[in-house]
Amino acid sequence: MAKFNRGTVRRAVSSPVRGEATPSGRTHEGAPGHARDAKSELFLLAVANMVGEDAFYENAGDRDARFRDLVRRVAVDDIEWTAGFLPWLRQTAGMRSAPVVAALEAVRARLDAGLNGGNRQLVASVLQRADEPGEALAYWTSTYGRALPKPVKRGVADAVRRLYTERSLLKYDTAAKGFRFGDVIDLVHPSPAPDKPWQGELFRHALDRRHGRGGEPALPTLLAREALMATPAAERRAVLLAGDGPERLRAAGITWEALAGWLQGPMDAAAWEAVIPSMGVMALVRNLRNFDRAGVSDGVAATVAARLADPGEIARSRMFPFRFLAAYRAAPSLRWAWPLERALEHSLGGVPALAGRTLILVDRSGSMFGPVSPKSGLNRADSAAIFGAALALRAADADLVEFGTGHRPVRFGRGESLLKVLERFTSMGGTNTAEAVRARYRGHDRVVIVTDEQAWGGHRGADPAAQVPADVPVYTWNLAGYRYGHGPSGTGGRHTFGGLSDAAFRAVPLLEAGRDAAWPWL
Repeated sequence: MAKFNRGTVRRAVSSPVRGEATPSGRTHEGAPGHARDAKSELFLLAVANMVGEDAFYENAGDRDARFRDLVRRVAVDDIEWTAGFLPWLRQTAGMRSAPVVAALEAVRARLDAGLNGGNRQLVASVLQRADEPGEALAYWTSTYGRALPKPVKRGVADAVRRLYTERSLLKYDTAAKGFRFGDVIDLVHPSPAPDKPWQGELFRHALDRRHGRGGEPALPTLLAREALMATPAAERRAVLLAGDGPERLRAAGITWEALAGWLQGPMDAAAWEAVIPSMGVMALVRNLRNFDRAGVSDGVAATVAARLADPGEIARSRMFPFRFLAAYRAAPSLRWAWPLERALEHSLGGVPALAGRTLILVDRSGSMFGPVSPKSGLNRADSAAIFGAALALRAADADLVEFGTGHRPVRFGRGESLLKVLERFTSMGGTNTAEAVRARYRGHDRVVIVTDEQAWGGHRGADPAAQVPADVPVYTWNLAGYRYGHGPSGTGGRHTFGGLSDAAFRAVPLLEAGRDAAWPWL
């Protein structure tokens, strides 16, 4: 009788996040903890780390120190991996501060080790918004002083040429910033990009306004802004209400944040309706409640709804899924429910439709309710619920379970609203992950656990994956990036992914097709 060459044979596959087979530590709740190699630990931490913010089990100082240490080690050992990871972290994973810190710490470590190649490119690759050159210089000078190594200067200068425009100057060059555009230009001395002959004038104007030298700008958007600002306050509302009002605001780079100050009056329906055409998706989502309070018309609301329902707009916004849930909870009017449902679905485009039977367990323990960041208004428990519910709704046959101290099924129906399913999740106390898997596994084809992996100790069989037959894949989705995980990972049907976006879900179909999954940027 054949023991191995059978029709149901699964090819041994591997995934990049590697956790040791035998635990060498403890989770924060005392269960056996499986350490990861440096790249794996860094990856899971970076995709969940809002720099300078506390996590439930780690204060900000300890978390950031661990992050810096991992970056420095990996950058010295493997520049190619680092040079692929950091741009992906900024652009695809959607993290902002972590890639900037990582790039600068990587360059510092490499310079300390006498390694020069690739440092300039590393800095430039993570600066993707026009306020980030200033962010990078503020971090470097507050950490290492005002002496800037050449790779940092040149990398920041490369980003300045790519990012500095009239509109970005008007939006981000404010007195609230420690490093204004003019300060950045003074420090890194960028030359204008060859394909942007107007950039020399822009740099001159940025220096003039930083140093209070006055002078007339010679660029169209800046001239249009000056003309609007010169309009007497008593006449500004008439400008707003004129037929060309929205276009004049757009041409002058007037953002919604600047409009109230320019009007010197309330942001009523007319004000919002004039500026909405030039607002980005993130700004629209943040202001749905303000639109309702001001009484924005149904016709204008319909244009907002159309943009939220546009998959291309949502993809370009790179917004985390939890931001649409936050908007849904904050908006008083039900007219936004369907557009936000569509936006949330579009932001989860990487979540696969799994065949067969899937057991999905969503961690709702106390540690998951720590905020992702104080500004977000949401927590990791909400993110876990979003991913778990989306996976269940798309799967051919799924059991959706929330767990903590205990465990309970979460009801959902085929084609049901994801936002409505999310309302059924509760708080479940502790983190008895292994017991939830043991009690709920009933011959499923796979198990997905969305969690921070900080399982309780002192329970029979603390490794959740050990409760499932060895030939059934178990996927752990890690949302916190703590040092120790709850089980092995990387081989043998046990795989770990991470982050606050849907990006790494794309590895699941690869693994189930019998293909090794590489790092997502490879």
